Amino acid sequence: MTLPQTLILVVYFFVLSILAIYGWHRYYLVYLYMKNKGRVPVEPPLPPEGFQPRVTVQLPIYNEMYVADRLIDAVCEMTYPRELLEIQVLDDSTDETTEIAELAVRRHAARGFNISYLHRVDRRGYKAGALESGLSSASGEFIAIFDADFIPSSDFLLRTLPYFTTDDRIGMVQARWGHINHDYSLLTKIQSILLDAHFVLEHGGRNRGGCFFNFNGTAGVWRRSAIDTAGGWQHDTLTEDLDLSYRAQLLGWKFVFLPDLVAPAEVPVEMTSFKSQQHRWAKGSIQTCLKLLPRILRSKQPLSVKAEAFFHLSANFNYLLMTLLSVLMFPAMYVRYNMGWTEMLLIDIPLFAAATLSVCNFYIVSQRELYSDWRSRLKYLPFLMSIGIGLCVNNTRAVLEAIFGKQSEFARTPKYGIERDSDEWVGKKYHQSVGVQPIIELALGLYFTGTVFYALMNQIYGTVPFLMLFQVGFLYTGLLSIFQQFTGEGEMAPEIAK
Repeated sequence: MTLPQTLILVVYFFVLSILAIYGWHRYYLVYLYMKNKGRVPVEPPLPPEGFQPRVTVQLPIYNEMYVADRLIDAVCEMTYPRELLEIQVLDDSTDETTEIAELAVRRHAARGFNISYLHRVDRRGYKAGALESGLSSASGEFIAIFDADFIPSSDFLLRTLPYFTTDDRIGMVQARWGHINHDYSLLTKIQSILLDAHFVLEHGGRNRGGCFFNFNGTAGVWRRSAIDTAGGWQHDTLTEDLDLSYRAQLLGWKFVFLPDLVAPAEVPVEMTSFKSQQHRWAKGSIQTCLKLLPRILRSKQPLSVKAEAFFHLSANFNYLLMTLLSVLMFPAMYVRYNMGWTEMLLIDIPLFAAATLSVCNFYIVSQRELYSDWRSRLKYLPFLMSIGIGLCVNNTRAVLEAIFGKQSEFARTPKYGIERDSDEWVGKKYHQSVGVQPIIELALGLYFTGTVFYALMNQIYGTVPFLMLFQVGFLYTGLLSIFQQFTGEGEMAPEIAK
């Protein structure tokens, strides 16, 4: 082999090996979950007599004109003594949302609720800044937080607060997210499966296995003293929830995940909005990794906790490897084919299988744990894997921005109040510009279309299913972004799409 050919194969197999290791980690999360399946948090008996703490519910919103009213109404329907409940609407909006939210606050204040409307004009610190600003005047011993797209149940506080009485070191209780529009489209179905696995297996496995897991920014309740002792809300990352979660747990605070308490929410219906959300989460997690991982590794936590934190916080680095793998796949195939395709089948396919089969197992188990009709959902797995691959351009950019310290605005995910299949988002505000990224995704889709034809022409059939995952993923994410941009026809959002 020539030096360039050797270099291509060395880098190719290095990337595949790292991805396979993270693939095996998914098996470990499933093992951790199944091993500790019986350690479900048991709902405590009635709280001690006299346990009726003051609770502040914070509702951070920014340009949420289609869902702000729904959120405020739902929170005001919570079953809890009004004299002990404080509601803060933390509004940083710059559009009609300000009037909608303020009117809702006045309406419920007239009903006797202790509800206040706090509006900032500078948006300093974005969501973290809004939460910190509200906290400075909050009276609650416990702080519940809900994003604009959530519809908490009336018994949410009654079902979460009792867990704090079981241990003074419990600092946060997190509910599982539900999906009010999961059947709206293929994209929303895929997102619901992704989120189900995150909560059921990642949160469930980590929490029951004694590892750290994170508050998800919404649908949870904090002990006020846990926030304060951990250093409060900080806005040097885009995932202030992940950042605070690790800082609090490093100080000894315990978290509880309640898989049976579901907080329904709206998942994005636009590909560009979905990408924006994924960009923020990917960039923020790497920022948190760079900020806290050295501190975690130096801590006195058990090795198992440190190792799980490493895999958790560093997982999004894999998008760099996925992008590199995408570029190298055809050159590596060409070099290996000219050497003899037998070695390709003996080495490449097992490594691909280690990465992809672990994904299948991961999502199959999560659906089996939640739904009686889980088998009917398995048909979405190929699309799920394809869309995950299709996101690698979007999330690689996020990872690089985090590594090189590029600051960016907290681009919130647009919500359109989509609850039923008949609801429509076309023509509404907040659509985001697609930029040049979909063109890159389309180019990669065409690149893999050519690679698939090359494999078929040379009878390398074993690689075709894996190649088609890349082909479909890039074509779908790129084409859907462009198509929805031209069909949306609504007013563009002020923030830049990620």
